Amino acid sequence: MPARHDKAQRTSHPTKEALLTTVARLLDEAPLAEITVDVILAESGISKGSLYHHFDDFSDLLEQALVRHFSSTVDKSIGMLTQVVHESKSQAESIAALHKSTAKTTSSALATVRLERARLIGHAHGNPRLTERLAVEQSRLTNALADLFRAMQDKGWMGNHFDPRAAAVLIQAYALGRVVDDIVDDKISDEAWCQLINAIIDKVFVG
Repeated sequence: MPARHDKAQRTSHPTKEALLTTVARLLDEAPLAEITVDVILAESGISKGSLYHHFDDFSDLLEQALVRHFSSTVDKSIGMLTQVVHESKSQAESIAALHKSTAKTTSSALATVRLERARLIGHAHGNPRLTERLAVEQSRLTNALADLFRAMQDKGWMGNHFDPRAAAVLIQAYALGRVVDDIVDDKISDEAWCQLINAIIDKVFVG
């Protein structure tokens, strides 16, 4: 197995975790272009030799930190929708909760999160290592969402006329897709966006 993959598996070493944590914090404070090796070493207090012991190169460190940041967003989305399915007592309650979840996950307040995700997908283009890492987390999210749709179908709260995995991709597409409006001055309102998305949920998913 290539050394690159061996290093990727050593996620529990304190030094490696410290470096990843430092980069994650810097990602919240500064543009990616401003995060250099020297900045990371100064912030973490870790030597350059230790950095290259745990990562193949500087890009390897950035990629793992970016994917980890993406994973935390994935886990929040999965947790929110899992709560919708398992805590709802009826179809009406589940759909109302799904509407509420949509308002949270697609709100204008998450514009930066959408932009980061779009940027990460862009970085993966032409980068097989990053593509492979990102694909693992993306598949985890899609599969988890598909399972939730399937559970709602089994409960009779959604129709069986659509493929759960296709629905999982669709809801991610409309959540991420709002990024095209995030960059303009004359933005649509959260209310207008949710009204449309809720209509899709009610007419397509519920039927």
